[in-house]
Amino acid sequence: MDRRYFTLIAILLVVVIVGLVDLPNPPSIVNTIMNRQVQPVLGLDLRGGVQILLQPPANSTFTTQNLQDAADILENRTNALGVTENVFQVAGGQYILAEFPGLKDPSAVIADLQQTGLLEFVDAGSTYLTPGTVIETDNGANVDQALNGTATPESTVTTSQVENTPTAAATEAGPTPTPSGTATATSTTVYHTVMTGADLQSVLVSLNNGTGSSGGYVIQFTLTDHGKAVFAAHTSANIGKYLAIVLDKKVISCPVIDNAITDGSGVIQGNFTRDSANSLATTLRYGSLPVSLEVAQEQVIGPTLGEDSLTKSILAGIIGFIVVMLFMIIYYRLPGVVAVLAITVYGLTTFAIYKLVPITLTLPSIAGFLLSTGSAMDANILMFERMKEELRAGRNLHQAAELGWSRAWPSIRDSNISTFITSLILFIFGSAMGASTVKGFALTLAMGIVISILTAVIVTRTFLAIALDLFKPTDRVRWFGL
Repeated sequence: MDRRYFTLIAILLVVVIVGLVDLPNPPSIVNTIMNRQVQPVLGLDLRGGVQILLQPPANSTFTTQNLQDAADILENRTNALGVTENVFQVAGGQYILAEFPGLKDPSAVIADLQQTGLLEFVDAGSTYLTPGTVIETDNGANVDQALNGTATPESTVTTSQVENTPTAAATEAGPTPTPSGTATATSTTVYHTVMTGADLQSVLVSLNNGTGSSGGYVIQFTLTDHGKAVFAAHTSANIGKYLAIVLDKKVISCPVIDNAITDGSGVIQGNFTRDSANSLATTLRYGSLPVSLEVAQEQVIGPTLGEDSLTKSILAGIIGFIVVMLFMIIYYRLPGVVAVLAITVYGLTTFAIYKLVPITLTLPSIAGFLLSTGSAMDANILMFERMKEELRAGRNLHQAAELGWSRAWPSIRDSNISTFITSLILFIFGSAMGASTVKGFALTLAMGIVISILTAVIVTRTFLAIALDLFKPTDRVRWFGL
């Protein structure tokens, strides 16, 4: 008895919290905790957004597969969790069509889209390269020379000295030595690429721990076994020299090699903000593009049939919920009322999670939610039908409730697991083939399945047990529709 009421208090507390999140304008404390405005995010088909047409530069050599690979990489970069439903599709064998729901300013993403994402660790020798400098490299030729400690610039470097003190960011732990001067590369400078981002094993963003002169955020990385060997050999043979970290031929930072780095890990510093650090980390995490891209066309578009579709979908959902609610109450009586309350808790909780993650809501993702709502109601129906069978067999109310649940549970569990597996397959294939709308449907369906099981296990059983304690109905035909 105590456990039931303790569970009831926990459920009511959850309802209050998710109810606050579900409000059109949540309290400021919710926005403060999430560090953003907590509002539902609608997809391109419901609220419009930005559409960008990308193409390789003129006279460049590429294949349709190169474009498809580039589209997949860009989609993974901008849609890392699979929930924002940015769409990248190869069009006409020479274009990539990119759609960004809700985005108003194309310039906000164009720079990231055009970023090839080629990370290079460049041997700068005794030359300090100022962050932001565009350089020329040999792009990773003879990388394995570093294994023998012989990695050196492939050509003669022509430099001019600039008498000021740089702010260098170290790739290794420990203080960064301050060099005596900087050097700016001329147009004839070609530097040797010691290693590329292909040897990165993991990349993550963290707050700067105070090492070095840059503040804000840093990007920590670990290397593959091959990269670890190359990095260890090069840093061992070039202590006191500069190792530039270069992205798309532009210098991010140029630290001094203070000592040999043999553990295969390091830090990229460059006065990053949280957004810029996450953007760079995502770019590195998903690799470089097989072909460079430029913008052929960009436009801000409004929802076509989105508003009308959204209005009709909401109306259909309300009508459907009312019809199901009436059916459950008329047919199952007291358990039907319990089911309606449980489904209400399910809906409030699911919508709150959609806002908190956030998950972009499109027509396919809304369809996934509605389908999962049906599964949630199915669990209640299975339980109540088994309960009615136990009542007909002469069990008392509490026995019928417990036996009804225990005997309905295998069917509830197996049906929801099979649906979850189907959702997982849809999500995996949607990720592999760039079908973002399929991923959205699969994600909302899978989340709904998990929440519906928790609702049936915790909410429905608790509400029903307490209802039986409080009402103690004796007329089973009237209260249970026998």
